[in-house]
Order: sequence, then C-alpha cells, then structure tokens
Amino acid sequence: MVKGINRQVLEILEPQCDYFEKALFFVKPEYSNESDAKLRNQALKSIQNSNSVPKTRKQKVKSKMFFVAQMLSSAVVGSIITALIIK
Repeated sequence: MVKGINRQVLEILEPQCDYFEKALFFVKPEYSNESDAKLRNQALKSIQNSNSVPKTRKQKVKSKMFFVAQMLSSAVVGSIITALIIK
C-alpha cells in the first residue's frame, strides 16, 4: 500500500566514494524552502562527516577510563606539588 506522503528528496550522484554510486537525503519539512545549493552543501558535509566509524561500546569505555586516569594522575601530581610547596 502506498501512502500519499509528500517529501523533498535530494539525490547526490557522486558521493566521492568508490563503494556507493549515489546518496539520498530526505529533507525535513521545515527546511524544504531552503535553496538547493544550501541543501546540497549540507548533504555533502554530512557525507564527509560520515567517513568516521562510530566507536564501539568497548572503545567508549576505554576512552572514558583513559580520561578518568588522566584526571586522577593530574590530581595526584597537583597534590604532591602543593605539599612540596607548603613544606
């Protein structure tokens, strides 16, 4: 069954990737009045930003642990320096 949905679709035929021949973007209704050039620029930015691979849960936990370790080591070094200055 086909529903009568009116959507503006932007088609990028050369997404600068060897694996894909085109990319389709469905424009949100509130931005359908924007110029074609602006929509195309935003679509190309989205394609360029999508080149990064999302982090896995394990990688996120590892990066958080690294951040916490950095903060703790900075606090310890700061405490040692403060103790040496006060004495």
